[in-house]
Amino acid sequence: MTENQIAPDLRTRLYASMVLTRKFEEKIVVLSQEQNRMPGMQILANGQEAVATGIVSALEPADVIVSNHRSHGHLLARGTDLDSLMAEIMAKETGVNGGKAGTLHLAVPEVNALMTSTVVGAGPPLALGAAFAQQYRRAEGITVVFFGDGAAAEGSVHEAMNLAGIWKLPLLFVCENNCWAGAQRPEEHCATRNIFQRAQGYDMPGQSVDGNDVEAVYHLAAELAAHCRSGRGPAFIEAHTYRMRGHGEQDHQHYVNPAELEIWSARCPIRRYRQKLLDDGVLDEARILAIDQDAETRVATAVAFADASPYPGPETALTDVFVQPPNA
Repeated sequence: MTENQIAPDLRTRLYASMVLTRKFEEKIVVLSQEQNRMPGMQILANGQEAVATGIVSALEPADVIVSNHRSHGHLLARGTDLDSLMAEIMAKETGVNGGKAGTLHLAVPEVNALMTSTVVGAGPPLALGAAFAQQYRRAEGITVVFFGDGAAAEGSVHEAMNLAGIWKLPLLFVCENNCWAGAQRPEEHCATRNIFQRAQGYDMPGQSVDGNDVEAVYHLAAELAAHCRSGRGPAFIEAHTYRMRGHGEQDHQHYVNPAELEIWSARCPIRRYRQKLLDDGVLDEARILAIDQDAETRVATAVAFADASPYPGPETALTDVFVQPPNA
């Protein structure tokens, strides 16, 4: 096996991870259309699975991730319990955050997922703090922060990149360029077609990658994560992908040319990787079917778990508001 080849068992896991995320979010699409079944706004990452799986699969257990409003793939690839994640999205007390976070403010400390946030550009400054803590304590691990192309021009992102560059923090910035910032195309809000080149201004390496090629994402993530671990400071990845659904499930994408959706549908990361694994003899049709069925079963079980769980009681309204000081 050459240096750039990935072991067959890992390639299978990469594929299975993407399939699980797709099945999970497809079920959310269905549930969100049922009245009183799934409260709140649902913001999905259908079509972007290769970025989440490729990046997170290259990380170590001690690494911290900071996500944004399209976090399901990041959390699932990180190993978040499927049942508890679905319960949280359905606002049940058995959820990862007791039913209080919903889908947009998830935190799963058990898998070192520090936070998610719907505030555009909020993640990088907080990820900066996590990376600073790792460096200050001389702890193992790096921090990885995900944000979109729309957030890339926020002052908070540039401030975080600048400080990370000055302090040589172990922080990997990952810009998921999915071609849409809300309903705006990149040329409407971004002065450059190559966001990753901004990394040069903050003395860190920056590279772009085909965000629909999970192995390419994995290799680049492993390379730049190693840079961050080495003490040489931060790094930047721009992953080019596409948001196949609206900004949220209430957004019907009337502003999108259907032909564009067809083009990107043909570039589906799961479809592409499935064919690659079949061509390489890593998987056969029977194994492909088994992976699909396993994902569907796990998602159905998670929905049943959430349906059977109660909503948090009124007595919990003021709990988890403040952090209890150590030794208090």
